[in-house]
Amino acid sequence: MTPKNLLIVESPAKAKTIRKYLGADFRIMASVGHVKDLPTNRLGVDLSKGFVPEYVIIKGKEKVLKELKSAAKESEKIYLAPDPDREGEAIAWHIAEELNGGGKQFFRVLFNELTSRAIKAAVATPDTLKKEKFEAQQARRILDRLVGYQLSPLLWARVKRGLSAGRVQSVALRMICDREREIFAFIPEEYWSLTAHLKADEPPEFKARLAYSV
Repeated sequence: MTPKNLLIVESPAKAKTIRKYLGADFRIMASVGHVKDLPTNRLGVDLSKGFVPEYVIIKGKEKVLKELKSAAKESEKIYLAPDPDREGEAIAWHIAEELNGGGKQFFRVLFNELTSRAIKAAVATPDTLKKEKFEAQQARRILDRLVGYQLSPLLWARVKRGLSAGRVQSVALRMICDREREIFAFIPEEYWSLTAHLKADEPPEFKARLAYSV
């Protein structure tokens, strides 16, 4: 009998373990990580249209997607259970995009431990895909590409072939360099701060600071 439900995880090892917990009503399959990403041979981000990313099927994942689509057509419900972080949300989102041709309903399943109790509880109380978490991963990925794709070739030419410029280290280094230039370019000027301590016959006493003078 064909299982009524399809549950997709990232890891084949997880799929094998979860299969023991959910029984014959579930078909458990693995995406083996990401199925879509930015292209490797070009920037893949449209700078003129609001940094829109261009996703392509990762080389070697065509067979995985074909098998997932075939299983999805035979299933009533599809549970997406990649890891509960931003990367996992992106994987779930891309799988949903590729399988949505059949108009199926998708459920997001989140669990932090690979036990029978945790898996069954997660499936019993599924969530929905979170666009804000997916977009957070997408923004990070676009920044990676914009920084790395343009700076890495400079590193290869000046330092060592094969080095990669990361979005965090490279931007932080730029900020440090800019700040250092500001420090060297700073011309000190003398200035004074004037504060008056004022009181009268009636309390309270107060302080007044000179803000502007003609």
